[in-house]
Amino acid sequence: MDKFVLASGNKGKLKEFSEIFSEYGVEVFPQSQFNVVEVPETGTTFVENAIIKARHAAQVTGMAAIADDSGLEVDLLEGAPGIYSARYAGEGAGENDNYIKLLDALKDKPQGRTARFQCILVYMRHAKDPTPIICQAAWEGKIGFEAKGSNGHGYDPIFIPNEHSCSAAELSSEEKNRLSHRGKAMTLLIDAMQRQGLLA
Repeated sequence: MDKFVLASGNKGKLKEFSEIFSEYGVEVFPQSQFNVVEVPETGTTFVENAIIKARHAAQVTGMAAIADDSGLEVDLLEGAPGIYSARYAGEGAGENDNYIKLLDALKDKPQGRTARFQCILVYMRHAKDPTPIICQAAWEGKIGFEAKGSNGHGYDPIFIPNEHSCSAAELSSEEKNRLSHRGKAMTLLIDAMQRQGLLA
């Protein structure tokens, strides 16, 4: 395997996937390059949504596909925004709008701001793959009081990992790939793909 389609139009995710898979000589194409329209995420869990997205991208392109469904769980908000992380502030809202709404929801809660990023990765060899590879990983931390940093996307500027006192958006790409939910899920995925002979 030397290429696959990423079932996402998110430039930040594409950059992360491309950086990691380039080490294995694998090229990652965004689904937008094949005019794949985003499919409605009708699942109630990260796993269901990732499978829906991977299957759709594989079906339209005829290529192997990887989908990521990830989000932020905040304990004080009973796991919200969860699967709605990308559209927490409403359809069409920007990334900044999402974390501004979250900071607002926590403004009267200075304590107990524990949270975690969750990531599910699904690899489908083709649209009818009955046994897709599914990997899950989490990144524990807490929600800060203001946005800091510019090296990241989504909720990174307000998420302070347990391993650091700065936000995820203030970490280098290398450090973030090593620690993050997506980085850890990616390591699991690469291990699984190597075991199945899909990667050198």
